[in-house]
Amino acid sequence: MSEARKGILAMVAACVIWGLSSLYYKLVAHVPPLEVLSHRTLWSLLFFGIVLSVQGRLGEIARLLRAPRVLALVFLAALMISANWFMFIYSVQVGRAMQASLGYYIFPLVAVMLGFVMLGERLSPGKWAAVGLAGLAVAVLTWGLGAAPWISLALAFTFGFYGLLKKGSPAGPVVSVTTEVLLLSPLALVWLWGVHVQGWEGLVGRNLGTFGHDLGDSLILAASGVLTGGPLILFSYASKRVSLATVGLVQYVNPTLQFLVATLAFAEPVTPWHAVAFPLIWVALGVYSWDSLRQERAARRAEVRAGTSATT
Repeated sequence: MSEARKGILAMVAACVIWGLSSLYYKLVAHVPPLEVLSHRTLWSLLFFGIVLSVQGRLGEIARLLRAPRVLALVFLAALMISANWFMFIYSVQVGRAMQASLGYYIFPLVAVMLGFVMLGERLSPGKWAAVGLAGLAVAVLTWGLGAAPWISLALAFTFGFYGLLKKGSPAGPVVSVTTEVLLLSPLALVWLWGVHVQGWEGLVGRNLGTFGHDLGDSLILAASGVLTGGPLILFSYASKRVSLATVGLVQYVNPTLQFLVATLAFAEPVTPWHAVAFPLIWVALGVYSWDSLRQERAARRAEVRAGTSATT
C-alpha cells in the first residue's frame, strides 16, 4: 500500500472518530460539562505523555516551556481548544449537536476570513464567494430561528483562532497539544477538587462528582484521553502523506457524520430554515474545495515548469 493511500485511510479514520464522538459524549450527558472537560484534559495529558515517553520526545515539551514567546502562543491556543471542547460537549448535552456540525462545516471558511483579516492573505474570487454563501446561511438561520447560531459560531471561531495560533508554534501537533493540556491540567485538577470536595455546581447548577462512584461513567470519562489523542495522531500521520486539498476535502466527513448523528440518532428537528442554510453551506464548501484544488494544481504546474527550466 502506498504512503498516500495510508495517509488517506488514516485521515478518514480520524474524521470518522471525530464525527461519531458525539455518541460518546451523549453517554455522559448527565455529567456536568465542566466535569467532563476536566477529565478530558487530564486523561488526554496522560495519553499524550505516554505516547511522547515511548517516542523519547518528552524533552521537546521542556524546550517549549523555556521559550516565553512560544509558551504564550501555546497558552492562548490552550484556551481556544479548551473553549472549543467545552462548547462541543455542551452542545451535545443540551440537544444542539446539529449546531455543532454546522460550526465545523463553516470552520474552513472562518479560517479563510481570519487569514485575510489577521495575516493579510489574499482571497480569490471563489473563496470570497464561498465566504459570502456561508455568511448568507448564518443570516438565514439567525432570521428564521430568531437568534444567531451562537454555538456554531463559537465552535468555528475558537477552532479558527486555535489554528491561527498554531501557525506561530514551531512544535509538532502532538507536542504542542500535550503542552496545551499540561498548562490546562492545574485548572482541571482544581475544578475536580471543587466538585468532589466542595460540591461546586458550575454553569449548569448541579453537582455529580461521578468519577470513582460509578464504574461505567468512570471508564467512559477515562476513555476520553484515547478518544482525544487517537484521532489527532492519525491526523498528524495523514497530513504528512497527503496534499492539503485532500486533507480539506476528507475533513468534511466529520461534520457530515455529526449532522447524521444529530438528526438520525438524537432526533434533533430539521426546520425549514436548516433546510435552506445547510445546502447553502454545502454549496459554499463545494466552491471553496474546487477553488483550493484549482490553486493547488496551478502551484504544482508552476513547480514542474520551474524544475524543468532549472534543468535545461
